[in-house]
Formats: sequence, C-alpha cells, structure tokens
Amino acid sequence: DQFVESGGGLVQPGGPLRLSCVGSGFPFSDEIMTWHRQPPGKAREWVATLWPGGALMYFDSVRGRFTASRGNAKNTVYLQMNRMKPEDTAVYYCRKGGSTTWGQGTQVTVSS
Repeated sequence: DQFVESGGGLVQPGGPLRLSCVGSGFPFSDEIMTWHRQPPGKAREWVATLWPGGALMYFDSVRGRFTASRGNAKNTVYLQMNRMKPEDTAVYYCRKGGSTTWGQGTQVTVSS
C-alpha cells in the first residue's frame, strides 16, 4: 500500500483548504479510507472515515466543517476543510482501513 498526500499549506483562520491523497497498491474502490492528523507535539488522531458505499463519519471537532469524499476513478480521497481553526494545524495523512503504512503526510498550518 502507498499513500501520497498533497494540498497542505498556510491558511488564515476561517479559510478553506482542500487536501488530496492518492492510494495505490490495492483495489481502491473496495476499501475503507481514513483521514488522520498529527498536531504538533501530540499523538496522531483520526479525522474521518469513508466507506466504499459512500457513508462518512467524522471526528467531533471537525464535523460540520470538514467534508471527505472519494474519486475512485483517480484512486483519490479528498478532505475539504472549511472554517478552519488554529487547532486544525497538523500534518494530515490518509490510509486504507487496516493498513500499517503511512504516507509522508501534508502539513497544514492555520495562522494569521
């Protein structure tokens, strides 16, 4: 399994940012995909889960602000982040449910 995240950067509080993650080495459309993040100095935490059938689940602190989606034709999952807060600052990762592999992540910094 391989995962390549992109789209991170510096965003002002209240602003939007969209992350992408390309997965390879497995039948993408059949797999549960998850987003995670690791804030500075803290443990990695789960953010969202996307089921193959379209169901979604979100961490409480991002529900209503973040929207996860998947583009199976491109083996890609997306994370649209709106109304961002400084506490969203973290390295963001995606991976397949049950995988032990992590990508390099993409840094997101929310600051004025």
